[in-house]
Amino acid sequence: MPTFFRFTTLSVRDLTLTFGPPLLLIVLAGALAYKIIDPAPPKVVTLSTGQENSAYERLAKRYAAILAREGIQVRLKSSEGSFENLQRLKDPDSDTDLAFVQSGSTVLAEAERDDLVSLGSLFVEPVWLFYREDVKLDHLRDVRGLKINVGPSGTGVPQLFDKLLSANGVSPQRVKLTRMENTPATVALLAGKIDGMVFSSSAEGLIIQMLLQTPGIRLFNFSQADAYARRFPFLSAVRLPRGIVDLGREIPSRDFQLIAPTATLVGRENLHPALIDLFVEAAAEVHGGPGWFQRRGDFPNANFTEIPVAPSAEKFYKNGPPLLHRHLPFWLANFFDRMWLVIVALGALLVPLSRVVPPLYVWKVRSRIYRWYGQLRSVEHAVEEASAEDREAVCSAQLERLAEVEQRVNQLTIPLSFAEELYELRSHINFVRKRIQWLQQRSRDSDQGPGKDQAPIQGSPA
Repeated sequence: MPTFFRFTTLSVRDLTLTFGPPLLLIVLAGALAYKIIDPAPPKVVTLSTGQENSAYERLAKRYAAILAREGIQVRLKSSEGSFENLQRLKDPDSDTDLAFVQSGSTVLAEAERDDLVSLGSLFVEPVWLFYREDVKLDHLRDVRGLKINVGPSGTGVPQLFDKLLSANGVSPQRVKLTRMENTPATVALLAGKIDGMVFSSSAEGLIIQMLLQTPGIRLFNFSQADAYARRFPFLSAVRLPRGIVDLGREIPSRDFQLIAPTATLVGRENLHPALIDLFVEAAAEVHGGPGWFQRRGDFPNANFTEIPVAPSAEKFYKNGPPLLHRHLPFWLANFFDRMWLVIVALGALLVPLSRVVPPLYVWKVRSRIYRWYGQLRSVEHAVEEASAEDREAVCSAQLERLAEVEQRVNQLTIPLSFAEELYELRSHINFVRKRIQWLQQRSRDSDQGPGKDQAPIQGSPA
C-alpha cells in the first residue's frame, strides 16, 4: 500500500505540474475579468426617505428588510421630502445612492444632465387639501387670503402647489403660505390657527386617515381632476371611493376626485445594475398589491416618470424577473448574469487546452526517462572515441559511470502506466554494459597477442 500511494502521489504531482499552469492562467484571467466587470454589488447602500413617520420612511424600512435577506444593508437617511431627496442625488459629494422622488420634481433634460435614472413608479401620492368646515373652498381660486400650510421647502408640495395656483390664475403672494411639517400643521389646523393644509402622500398615511374621520375637517374635491391631468403630464386623476375608510360609518360620505403625482424611486446612473434588480424586485413585493387607488399589479411600472428609466428596470417591467433570479440565490444569479460572457470565453479556451495539455503530461513523464538516454549515449561515445592504449581504462571508468546511472534509474519512480518505458531503459543500460564489457575483453585479448580471441559476449557484435 505505501508503494501504491507513492506512485499515486507521483501521478497527482505530474498532473498538477502539467495542468496547473494553464488552469492557474485561466483562474487569473477569470479573476481579472471579475474585477473589471465587478459583478458583486456594494454591501451598503444609502436610501434617502422623507420626514419622520412619513409614508416614505415606513416604505423604506420595508425595502431595508427585503434587501437584508440578500446581505445588502440599506442605510435610511431622513429628509424633508422629495425636493431635498432630488438635491441629494444631484450633489456629487452626497453619499445618497437612491431616493424617493415625486413626479414633476424635475424635467427630462435636467435628469439626463444630472445622470439620474428612474427605477420606476411605485404608487400614486394624491394631493390632499384639508380645510376647516367654516371655510368656503369650492374652487382652488378660493384660497386667496387663506392661511394654508404647504410643508417644508424640502418637500415637492410647495413647487407643485405654486403650479396649481398659477394654473388657476392665483398668485402665490395672494395666499398666506406656512412651512410647517405635517404633524405640527395638523395640530395648528385642529386648533384653528391655519385655514387648511396641503400635502402629498399615499393613502396609508396615518394623518390622512385621522383627518378623514375628524369632525369639522373637510377634504377638498378636485372636480377638475381630469383637466389637471391633461395640463400636467406628471399628474393623474384618481378617485377616492365612498366608504373606503369606514364602510359602516360611510367615511367618506361621497366620492372625491383627486389629483396625484407619482412616487418614483430614483438613483444615479452609475448605480450597480445588481442593486437596480434588487430594488425593482423589492418594489414589486412592496407595491404590487391592491390599494385605495390601484389594482393588484398596477405598480410598480415604467410610466409617470420624466426621468429616464434604467434599462434593467425597464426590462423587468416588460419580461418579469430574469430567469436565473427565479431559481437561484441572488449572489449566484448575479454572478452568472454578469460573468456569462467570460465563462463562455474561458470555456472556449479549455477546448484547445484539452488537446494540448494531455500530450504535455505524457512528455513530462517520459522526459524523466528519456533524459537518461543522453547519459547512455555519452557513455558509448566516450568508449568509442578512446584510443586502443586507453580503452581498458576508459571502459573501466564508463562501467563505473554506468553503474551510477543504473543506481539512479533504479531509484526513479514514475506512474505505473509508464512502467514499460522504465523497464526498457533498464534493459538498454544492461545492453550498453555488456557491449562495454565485450569491448574491454576484446582489448585485453588484443594485448595478449594473436590467436587469443575470445567468443563475443551475448548481446555484443559477433
